[in-house]
Amino acid sequence: MKKGTVVLIVVAVIVLLLGSSVVKRYNQLVALEQTVEGSWAQVENQLQRRADLIPNLVNTVRGYASHEEQVFADVADARSRLLGARTPEAQMEANQGLDSALGRLLAISEAYPELKADASFIRLQDELAGTENRIATERMRFNQSVQTWNTTIRQFPTRLIASLMGFEPKPFFEVAPGAREVPQVEF
Repeated sequence: MKKGTVVLIVVAVIVLLLGSSVVKRYNQLVALEQTVEGSWAQVENQLQRRADLIPNLVNTVRGYASHEEQVFADVADARSRLLGARTPEAQMEANQGLDSALGRLLAISEAYPELKADASFIRLQDELAGTENRIATERMRFNQSVQTWNTTIRQFPTRLIASLMGFEPKPFFEVAPGAREVPQVEF
C-alpha cells in the first residue's frame, strides 16, 4: 500500500471517530435538553394542579363549613327557643324546630359522615401540604436536570460542541423573594 493511502485511511478514521464523538455528544445534549424541558413540564403540571385544586378545595370546605354552621346555628337557636318557651304550645313549636334542625344534622352526618368542619379543614390543610410538597419535588427534579445540563455544556470537549450548536445554560428555579414568608390561607 502506498504511504499516501495509509495516511488518508488514518485521517479518515480519525475524522470518522471525531465525527462520531461530536454526533454522540450532540445527541447527549439534545437528550439532556429534553430532560430539562420535561422536568419543567412537570413543574408546570403541579402548578396547574395547585391552581385547579386550591380554589375548589377552599370553596368546598367553605360550603361545608357554612352549611354545618347553619345547621349548628339552627340547632342552637331551636334549643334556645325550647328552653325559653313558657307555654306548652311554645315548647311544642320549639321542639318541632329542634327536631327539624336535628333531622337535618343527622341527615348530613349519615349521608356525609366525614364532612365535619374539622375534618374538612384538616383535609384542606393536607391537600395544601401535599400540593406544595409535589411542587417542591418537581422543582428539585427540574433543578437537578438543569444542574446536569449546565455541568455538561461547560465540560470540555462538550463545551465546544455546545457553543457551536448554540446551546446555552438554563436558569435554576429559584425561590421568589416573597416566597420565604409563610403563605396565608383565608376563608
